[in-house]
Amino acid sequence: MLAMQHYNSSGITATVPLCNHTPTVQEPEVEAVVAFNATRPPNNPTAAGLTMTLGILFNVVALIILAKAYNRFRRRSKATFLLFASSLVATDLAGHVITGALVLRRYVSSFRADPANPDGSCLFLGGCMVFFGLCPLFLGCAMAAERCLGVTRPLLHARLVTTARTKMALALIWLLALCVALLPFFSLGAYTYQYPWTWCFIRVMEGTGAMDLAFVMLFSGLALSSLASAFVCNTISGITLVRARLKTRSCSQRRSARSHDTEMVVQLVGIMVTSCICWSPLLVFGLMSATQSYRGFLGSDRDTYRGLMMMGVRMATCNQILDPWVYILLRRAVLRKIYRITKRQASFKGSTFRSVRWDISSFQNSEKNCTKNI
Repeated sequence: MLAMQHYNSSGITATVPLCNHTPTVQEPEVEAVVAFNATRPPNNPTAAGLTMTLGILFNVVALIILAKAYNRFRRRSKATFLLFASSLVATDLAGHVITGALVLRRYVSSFRADPANPDGSCLFLGGCMVFFGLCPLFLGCAMAAERCLGVTRPLLHARLVTTARTKMALALIWLLALCVALLPFFSLGAYTYQYPWTWCFIRVMEGTGAMDLAFVMLFSGLALSSLASAFVCNTISGITLVRARLKTRSCSQRRSARSHDTEMVVQLVGIMVTSCICWSPLLVFGLMSATQSYRGFLGSDRDTYRGLMMMGVRMATCNQILDPWVYILLRRAVLRKIYRITKRQASFKGSTFRSVRWDISSFQNSEKNCTKNI
């Protein structure tokens, strides 16, 4: 989603006049402005640009592979899965380009924004973060539910799932994510600059209110529910395929269908695992930060939570880079090659071991014969 680079604070020190017997209390907004003014704008976008370029390249390669597979394969269930997968990769690509370009602009620009008063570009970036964060998770959940129906109830799947309904489901998913992203523009939550002030997200630390906490809970709840639903559906699909494989061996056509189902479920498990690893930290840390800030318990732990949020968004960024590799590597052709290479290596080691044993046994037999002759 983003290509971010941590940068060090400048050595600028501010001189503050001391007042005798007057305690000074800083509000969260004032602390944010002071921290921002003590931070030098990023001026080395090389790492961010490299990450963005790699993400775009991987997503384009995955899109080409999926487009060729969709044009070549005419089976309805496979075509539906490929349509969902192509939409997921296209969404990842769009999110990587849009949000990455906005973050790079912050890196190369000398404009110093006010964290307490986000501008239009910050609001747009925050909305893109939420939209392009929810869309892949919603799509992964929908793909898992579609495959679960196709594996457990193939006749019902053939009757209900069509290309037109799939496209309608995609439109509804994008619309739902867009509605959630637009909620802060209707006074439910707010977007603001996040440390180190190069990206924008839901207000989770600086002056978090009840509406901000509700919005964070909604965002994290929807995302975590999607991951949990995908886990349940993929587990059911996997167990059904294993039981069917162990139960009977049927005709070659059915074995081919099961191999396609197995390939799709393996890819879905890869998507689910990648999404869980990459998105769970940001979702959990964001919810923890907002809760602690709303209760007023951040205090001296503010820097710790800032570091956790930075780590979370960096891991979320990796999701859009790793997702394409699920389709590139977890295809039947690639898995067959890996299996053949592994089997060949195992057979080679086995033959070598057998030949060594044969040489040792023949040597021992020759020694025995020589002893008898003597």
